[in-house]
Amino acid sequence: MRNSSEMARNQALFDQGPPPPCPPAFNIAAHTLDAGQPDDKTALVLAGKVVETFTFADLRAMVQGTMTGLSTHGIRPGDRVLLRIGHQLDFPILFFALAGLGACPVPTAPGLTKGEIEAVAARLAPVLTIAAPGLCAPDGPRLSVEAARHWRRLAPTAWANTRANDPAYVIFTSGTGGHAHGVVHAHRAAHARRMMWRGWYGLTPRDRVLHAGAFNWTYTLGAGLTDPWAMGATSVIYSGAAEPGIWADLMASQGISIFAAAPGVYRQVLNARQMRPGDAPALRHGLSAGEAMAPRLAAAWAEATGTPVLQALGMTECSTYASQSPESDAMRPQPGRRLAILADDAAHPIAPGTEGRIALSRRDPGLMLGYLDDSGAPHLPLEGEWFDTGDRGTLDADGTLTHLGRADDLVNAQGVRVSSAEVERVLVDHPDIAEAAVLALPVRADVEVLAAIVIPAPHAQVTEADVIAYCRTRLADYKLPRKICLADHFPRTATGKVTKHELARIFGWKEGT
Repeated sequence: MRNSSEMARNQALFDQGPPPPCPPAFNIAAHTLDAGQPDDKTALVLAGKVVETFTFADLRAMVQGTMTGLSTHGIRPGDRVLLRIGHQLDFPILFFALAGLGACPVPTAPGLTKGEIEAVAARLAPVLTIAAPGLCAPDGPRLSVEAARHWRRLAPTAWANTRANDPAYVIFTSGTGGHAHGVVHAHRAAHARRMMWRGWYGLTPRDRVLHAGAFNWTYTLGAGLTDPWAMGATSVIYSGAAEPGIWADLMASQGISIFAAAPGVYRQVLNARQMRPGDAPALRHGLSAGEAMAPRLAAAWAEATGTPVLQALGMTECSTYASQSPESDAMRPQPGRRLAILADDAAHPIAPGTEGRIALSRRDPGLMLGYLDDSGAPHLPLEGEWFDTGDRGTLDADGTLTHLGRADDLVNAQGVRVSSAEVERVLVDHPDIAEAAVLALPVRADVEVLAAIVIPAPHAQVTEADVIAYCRTRLADYKLPRKICLADHFPRTATGKVTKHELARIFGWKEGT
């Protein structure tokens, strides 16, 4: 196979060879918790009202004892078990215990309503729901987390002899467009994450990683738990009330070397307190994923802390596949990935530097098994070799990937397709605008114009006329928002993404734009 530099002469395609192959027999829990880490090394610091510390030996004992209890309770390989658990120790114990048995845990956001969780259960047909107090659960067999805690002290059960392609867990997408999908991942997905260790984190066994996300989010599950533990690093998780100032305190008190969060959390930290380089002396860099971080915010963090934020592009279906790294400021596909920019009307790579659809090869070991279909089986939509990520971008001949937004963020404004992400990037460069969301505003039958909803920066005065005048200096006329509305907050998913369909509903506009 030709390498990427040969292919990039006439194709927007990145391929530096495949990643190291995943062993045919592979279990995500064994990979994460039993990879030769020192028994007495601290694996997890759970910080809340009190600080609890657990070694790798502690975690293995609790997980494998819980496996014994689950097996006695009747859980078998392949069984789907719905997890209704908040941000507490029970989550990783039960998640890895189920996966360790060869069963299939299904984490869900604590905030789901009874109707939403019933819809999830209808697709899954779970054999059991394990629920924490106060969280709604579907009808059917149920077990409390309190009952499951007694299993931690049982004799251990050995890891199941699962295969790399066996289903390991199911994650439901956040549904920013109003529709959530069940994503089925194989055990091999954990091994594939090794491409991120160098290509994004620069992860080492010496690192102490603090993640600000919820456990049920794939970003937290991967970057906050699975990867640090598999590397032999320490994971620090905060389980108390989400106060913005707490993250800076923990970075200092816990010797954090890598901080991971969504862009909104970085903004909250900077707004909550003044930070200076040296306040978190062990910090090497931050990680950001989930949505694009405004350049101004990344620069403000770098100035305040003296450390960079390494951004990544990814999705639930494959986690992150392109990122900045300690070795490169440019966004690049991670070594081991095979990525192409496809034409809009055909499944073949286009010329370097040309806008098109970002697609991943089906060979990628981190790619999901598929979406749950109506029969409950996974279905992987492919165009020949390629999985369309739903993102648009360009790939230069040197491997630099430029993300141009989601395909569903293309707004038809007076007959011209405009990237709402492009307009949003311009808006948040305005010194008086903290956040922006661009949608299509119907003005009459079959005619839409661009409208922008903005959150002013703290203590800033923003007027519609000023913002439109500013946009005229940065955008072509057909990309200009025709209406500016002010808001004090945006509706968001549990992972922090703006839900534009809900925003449109609040303002009485077209749903789903």
